[in-house]
Order: sequence, then C-alpha cells, then structure tokens
Amino acid sequence: MRPFLALLLIVAPAAAFAQSLPVVEEQSIDQLRAAMASGVSSEAITRAYLARIEAMDRKGPSLRAVIAVNPDAIAEAQASDARRKAKKPLGPLDGVPILIKDNIETKDPVATTAGSLALKDNVTKRDAPVVARLRAQGAVILGKTNLSEWANIRSTKSMSGWSAVGGLVRNPYALDRTACGSSSGTGAGIAASFAAAGLGTETDGSVVCPSSMNGLVGLKPTVGLVSRTYVVPISHSQDTPGPMARSVKDVAILLDAMDALDPADPAMVARPQYRVAPPPYTSVLPGSSLKGVRIAVLRTDTPVLEKVRFEQALAVLEAQGAVLIEVTRPKTEGMGDAEFDVLKFELKSDLDTYLASTPPAVKTRTLDQVIAFNTANSAAEMPYFAQEIFDMAAKSKGVDEPTYKDQRAKSFAAAKGAIDKMLADAGASILVQPSYGPAWLSDPVYGDQYNGPSSSELPAISGYPNLTVPMGLVRGLPVGISFIGPAWSERELLKAGYVYEQASKARVAPRYLPTVDAGPEVEAAK
Repeated sequence: MRPFLALLLIVAPAAAFAQSLPVVEEQSIDQLRAAMASGVSSEAITRAYLARIEAMDRKGPSLRAVIAVNPDAIAEAQASDARRKAKKPLGPLDGVPILIKDNIETKDPVATTAGSLALKDNVTKRDAPVVARLRAQGAVILGKTNLSEWANIRSTKSMSGWSAVGGLVRNPYALDRTACGSSSGTGAGIAASFAAAGLGTETDGSVVCPSSMNGLVGLKPTVGLVSRTYVVPISHSQDTPGPMARSVKDVAILLDAMDALDPADPAMVARPQYRVAPPPYTSVLPGSSLKGVRIAVLRTDTPVLEKVRFEQALAVLEAQGAVLIEVTRPKTEGMGDAEFDVLKFELKSDLDTYLASTPPAVKTRTLDQVIAFNTANSAAEMPYFAQEIFDMAAKSKGVDEPTYKDQRAKSFAAAKGAIDKMLADAGASILVQPSYGPAWLSDPVYGDQYNGPSSSELPAISGYPNLTVPMGLVRGLPVGISFIGPAWSERELLKAGYVYEQASKARVAPRYLPTVDAGPEVEAAK
C-alpha cells in the first residue's frame, strides 16, 4: 500500500472528529499531556497531526517531510487512551505522537528505506532499541521522516534533504531553502508541528544542522549514550541517534526515554557505568543557573548578521551570570581528510553487515549490490548527483584497510584534543559557538552550498555531545547556538541551553514563505 493512501485511509474515518480536532500547532509535550489529563484523547491529538500532515506535506507548502505514516498510529493512540482511562499510563510520553527518521527501524508495517528504493522492501518488523524505549513509555509512533538518501554519504555533490523515495524536503521558513541533512524530514516536520518531537541521527552534522536551520533544539549525544542497533549505519565511530524538538525540555524528555543500556551496541557496553543512577535529564532543568559558570566562547568567521545574533546570544548568557572567556580553535591539519577515510572504510564494513541482516525481500545485501542497483535505476536514483563516495568505499577493504586504525586515531585525537584544549584554556566545561549559518538555496545543479563554519565537526569526530538551541532569525531564516562539552556532559549542556532558551525566547515559528528577500534587517546592516 502506498504510504499516503494509508494516510488517507487513516484520516478518512475521522469525519466525526473533524469539528473537534484539538490544536496541535506549536504544542509542547507538556501541553499535550495537560490536554490529555483534561480529557482530550490521544486519538484526537493523533488525528489532528495526521490531518496536518495530509494538508501540508504533499499539499499546501508541500514540505515532503514524511515518507510514510504508521497505519497502526490510531490503534496505538486508542491503546494509550485505554491505559489512561484505567489509570495505568506507561510514562511521560504516553499518547504523545513522535516521528522517526527513516533510517531507524520500527516494527510497524512500513519499510525502513534510508530514502533509497533499494530498501523499499525493508520491512523488518523490529524496533530499534531507541524506538522500543519510546514505545515502552507509550509514545505513538506516527510515521517515518524523509532524509538525505543514505544519510548523505552517497556523493560529494549531494543535495541535502533529497531522497529517491521521498523527494526533496523543503524548509518551512522559506520553501526554496534547504532543510539541511541528513535528518531533514525530522527537522522540517517538527518545525511544522507534524508531531510533538522526533528522532534524527548524526554522523557529522545531521542532527545539529537540520535543527539549527529549522529553528529547533537538537542534541547530538555522546557516542555510546544511546543505542545504534537497527539503525542503517555509516560509521560505528561517529553514528548516533539524537532527539529533535521545539524546546530544550522536550529534547530532555525524549533523552530520558532513549538513555538505556543496549548490550548489542559495543559503544554502549564501553560507556562508564554509574555507581548511583544519575538524575533524569528533565529533573535538572528547573532551577538551573549559569551564575558563575565559565563558558568558553569560539567566535567564527561568519557574516555580519550571524555575528550580531551570536553576540546577542552571548549577552543573554552573560546577563544570566555566565563568565565568558574567548578561545581560539587549535589547528587540526589533516583531521578532515582522516575523518573522510574513516567514514569510507567504516561505511563499507558497517553497511555490508547491516544489509546482511535485512529481510529476504531486500535483494541488495552488500554495498556493491546497492551501487549496481543505483546504476540500473539511475533515472530514479541519480537524477541530480552520482555515488562517488559509495564507489570509493566499495573499492576499499573496509576496516581491514591498512591505514584505517591510524586515520581513526589521528582524527579522534585531533578533534578531542581541540575541544579539550579550548575548555582547559578557559577553565570551562562548556564551549559555545554558532551552530551553522542560515539555510542556503536548494540547488539540484551544484548541490549543497555550506556557508561558513559549523559546530558539528569536532564533537562528531570526538564523540562529544553537541546541543543546538535557536538564537533567532537572520534574513528570515533560523540560526542556532551550540553548547558543546566533554563526553557524558549532556546534563550540563541541557541546563545551560535551557537557561539560555528561557531567557532569550529567541525561537520564531515558521511562516512557510515561498522565499525570503533582503528586507529591513539587511538594509540596517549596511
């Protein structure tokens, strides 16, 4: 069944609800929980989100953020309502609709495609542990989000947000701009209130960039904090799922559910074990303070308007009592090239291992077979860009490549050393810098046009956490500030991000404009 035929079949029986659907736009998880506590059903809330997707994802602004809805979503919502009536809720997410990036498996009767037609039959009937944890708290798995195909690892000339299965995701702030990738569908979908919150994944930038460019809070956790099992992989050194939402608290609520040991994930087995269970992430937010907290500040070479927003953000932090110390990024020659080698080698080995675990209906069971599939179906799979990174990876010996361990050691030491030195120079435990610049025009000819430095590279390679929080608009487009810390410092980053968010109130909801022009903000900067 086609995904959106399934959606119509779900929405159509809801005629009785049509006049009574609750408002879900810009509603937080707490607001949805309060509505359910007051008598609004999870079924009504779920139908409202489905109706919003039906009206806006292929119609109206045509965001193309959702690849498939879950045919069981209404049944899951009804089960939540029954638990609530019996006074047996499963947890803080019970009845709350959540979207999942389509490279993360769910046991629902929909394929996990990573955006590729090669995986159109990848109906695994198994939950990734991160999804199972959300489901164990009663979350309604609403559907799967579009993404940059194969999480943006296929080509150096890719167009972020495009996949053969889902088409091109559009940014809800300006429809001709990128939603960034690879978690583009989660970014655009949550910004557009297609669900309360969602999951993305990151190897290098794929949670932070779409969160920043879609006006969201996004957390790339420490590698090993949350499970990667049954997530279509690129790199076991750098891959991690991460929560994306419209507020720091909603990100913390998801992270509380996601943080649970998975013995099948070597990175989780290797993580430090606590003698005493730490407090929930949400519990540390109330009463958070930055008074006397030393924060390292990395100013980057960005255009004047981004600098203005960043300086305004720094002023907010300082007004909340933070002690700001400017630092300089250490040189990291050769780090990027070494990282690229690591990603190619691990892609070859890790993707082959994953594909071998897929159902028999999936006929592409190695990277070489995926490459052959793309070549045979080039009109659908390669209308804009090719697969040269796939080709390079396939020609390698994977993690058996003689240079693999040295390149991983080189990139990891450079990235970890750079962050550690900046924090040590400032006597700080938190580093802040602009996350990314504003969204560029989606361009099928030239691909992505990254404009200026990003915050993702060093935390991605080192495995350190990176939290991006909205710091307002530049030329009508969102930009974010990143809070970066050492491994396992998520609580400190969430506290700092929460204090900043509550004081700045910088996030602006999207307006679905066809484009953005110069406007008075640019004129005033001349």
